[in-house]
Amino acid sequence: MATTTTTQAVRRDDAAPAPRRGRRPGVGRTSYLFLVPSLVLFTLAITVPAIMGITLSFTDSVGFGEFDFTGLTNYVALFSDPAILSSYGFTIGFALVTVLVVNVVAFLLAVGLTSKIRGKVPLRAVFVLPMVISGIVIAYVFNFLFSNSLPRWAGAVGFTPLEQSMLADPDLAWITIVIVTAWQAIPSALLIYVAGILSIPGEVYEAASLDGASAGRRLRSITLPLVAGYVLINIVIGFKNFLNAYDIIVGLTNGGPGTATRSVAMTIFSGFTGGDYAYQMANATIFFLIAVVLALLQIRLTRGKAAL
Repeated sequence: MATTTTTQAVRRDDAAPAPRRGRRPGVGRTSYLFLVPSLVLFTLAITVPAIMGITLSFTDSVGFGEFDFTGLTNYVALFSDPAILSSYGFTIGFALVTVLVVNVVAFLLAVGLTSKIRGKVPLRAVFVLPMVISGIVIAYVFNFLFSNSLPRWAGAVGFTPLEQSMLADPDLAWITIVIVTAWQAIPSALLIYVAGILSIPGEVYEAASLDGASAGRRLRSITLPLVAGYVLINIVIGFKNFLNAYDIIVGLTNGGPGTATRSVAMTIFSGFTGGDYAYQMANATIFFLIAVVLALLQIRLTRGKAAL
């Protein structure tokens, strides 16, 4: 009798309807109403202007008044314009060099700030201070240093190459932009590397020490491989951000001397006020597509790291 009752209970459980899938528990329709204001603002401030800008890139518009559609004329002209190609060459080269400098310095600082040294917590706070200062303020401060303080110091010690302001030298001005941009960007990369290094179990280092591994060997064989994901994230985020460089360049060189340090963003903005609205909108569209690709790559990398 007991066996029969048990069998009937099992059958009832088997006959019970399966839970409905595809609907998240605890999320009602009312919750989605809170997304409406943000969605409306995003559509009006981002989506609609983007669609209008992409549409105008196929015209001869000057930003107002009547215009005619010209097809791919603006896009074809971009790839043969020396000024456009020069701005892309400078921007990509600057971004690559700055990414290298930022990641090397930030990683070495992270290794030092996570080692057994005194006062490492206050030092971490000191090193992240540049991150909270406005880029244009930093640029003007360094502009004074490179234009006045550094040439005076170089003249006092007899170092001839730096007696003239680096900002006025087409071959050296880009170095000042790399230095200032890296100075501001290192703290954010530093925080990511510190988080990555602190996530490594201490037992791994203890086992390596027992095997006689030196500090350099532990760095090469343990730390670097285990923070490789963080390195990729910093590289992609940094490269995407440096491509949009604008305020620091404006405050330091304003794109000069001549157009030696004019970035893509500066070229686009200058065209909006110089009568090349549709032409620079085509430039902005291409630049936007590059940024989208990098953003998608960043999302994929960060999601992959989170899954680990």
